[in-house]
Amino acid sequence: MQQQHQQVIVVGAGPSGLAVAACLGLNSIPYVLLERDDCYAPIWKKKSYDRLNLHLAKQFCELPDMSFSPKSPTYLSKNEFVQYLDEYVTRFHISPVYRRSVELAEFDEESKLWHVKVRKVGGGDDGVFEEFTSTYLVVASGETANAFIPEVEGLADFQGEVIHSTQYKNGKEFEKKSVLVVGSGNSGMEIALDLANFGAKTSIVVRSPTHVLSRGMAYIGLVLFGYLPFHLVDSFVAVLSKLRCGDLSKYGIKRPDETPFLMKEKYSKYPVIDVGTIKKIKSGEIQVLPAMKSVRGGQAEFENGKSHPFDVIIFATGFKRSTCIWLKGDDYLLNEEGLPKPHFPDHWKGEKGLYCCGLSRRGLYGICLDAKSIADDINKSRLNTK
Repeated sequence: MQQQHQQVIVVGAGPSGLAVAACLGLNSIPYVLLERDDCYAPIWKKKSYDRLNLHLAKQFCELPDMSFSPKSPTYLSKNEFVQYLDEYVTRFHISPVYRRSVELAEFDEESKLWHVKVRKVGGGDDGVFEEFTSTYLVVASGETANAFIPEVEGLADFQGEVIHSTQYKNGKEFEKKSVLVVGSGNSGMEIALDLANFGAKTSIVVRSPTHVLSRGMAYIGLVLFGYLPFHLVDSFVAVLSKLRCGDLSKYGIKRPDETPFLMKEKYSKYPVIDVGTIKKIKSGEIQVLPAMKSVRGGQAEFENGKSHPFDVIIFATGFKRSTCIWLKGDDYLLNEEGLPKPHFPDHWKGEKGLYCCGLSRRGLYGICLDAKSIADDINKSRLNTK
């Protein structure tokens, strides 16, 4: 197997990988960007629903060294953000190597190089292996990797349709159907809203206490963090949420004991940015249900002992990272879930030339910080070894 050497290997061509590639290019650092899909940013381009908009104002969502157009709206649509990524790739001359699934990456102590075994996916050379070597390895596969559907008793025998949120586009085909959304994060809440708008009989599972913020609250919080202590801003935003939403427990949504941004830091549990779902829950157009226990035929059974019939179950249950499967010999940087062991702001740098980007739980803004830090650190390392 012929080896291809490059100074830096970047795994994943989502926004994280694109940001790292741009920063490396600006520092004239040679790299190869590997992507297992047939396009960059596949989650955004192929696996997100039509009505998706960025929940944070555009100034918090820019990638390194390229601002959004002043004419663009404050909260960009999916299509507007994809167009931004297209322009980003063109501006920084980024050329990912597509259909490359990383199967193994390990550091060789003798050569002091990373050895990365890659399998070609799809096409006439499907299954053919390649091997790359590099001085530096950047894990940029992000927080969204492999779609995850939890094990539910009886789900395999469900008489209706089961899909993951990555397969959902809009609610048009579900009009007048009874649909259960499992998962009450931002995707689940917005898909439930979209289904209700298209006339589906919509229910959503809310298992655990959840903070609900408006876009304005999130914006205020992010701005104030630059001027005031974290706990004061977090507590203030929690009070705003109470005033705006009122007591949601009577609708099946409990408020957590801890403040919203603290929960994001500690547990990676993001607050829900409400764009209309709560209004429909209060009006009864969307039914809130507790955790699902099992499925029997066309019925879903819940923790409160009740069961309801459904035509469709949509799992908005997130993703699982596969890094722990293919990355070997790293005892410092990433845990078994593929998330950084070191705390922010030291989360992006490992040992032996290993880095990660986009895993700080700070969204696109965190990606920007990570990419710049990684490129600067690699550049310093190169200069010191000359």
